[in-house]
Amino acid sequence: MIVNSVIGNVHHMPAAGLDGMHVEKVLLSGADLSKRIQRVCTDHGTEVGLRLRATAGSDGDLCDGDILFRDAATLIVVTVLPTDVLVIAPRSVLQMGSVAHQLGNRHLQAQFFGMESDYGAEVMVVPYDHTVVQLLDHLVVPYSRQERVMAAPFRHAEHTH
Repeated sequence: MIVNSVIGNVHHMPAAGLDGMHVEKVLLSGADLSKRIQRVCTDHGTEVGLRLRATAGSDGDLCDGDILFRDAATLIVVTVLPTDVLVIAPRSVLQMGSVAHQLGNRHLQAQFFGMESDYGAEVMVVPYDHTVVQLLDHLVVPYSRQERVMAAPFRHAEHTH
């Protein structure tokens, strides 16, 4: 089976819409969410080829809960695996600026979250890296290592030198 586009997301459907459906999961790492062409296999052994294209209003990245296939009895849904991340919670703008500057010089991918997020604080989240732990310890910046399902893949910022 070849999938060219996502047809919805189970998180936006009423729970009753899934009653009686056979749900197969495609388990993907955060890094695989932005791959537009790949061959995957569901947890029930169904092979699926992905050939996704970006469309107006969509960058083509997959998200947790995306529906790849649906018929009267079956759904094939993306399930994102947890990612090993560092959740950085600087105490001040000065600490945040210092951390962001140093991690930016390393071209490290990062995501930022506000108080309204699941983190409940203004934090910077980066993929786990032991050298970042050493930097944060040296700068005495609060952080925690967590396994998190990231809603979007980490991306490099576009830039030129």
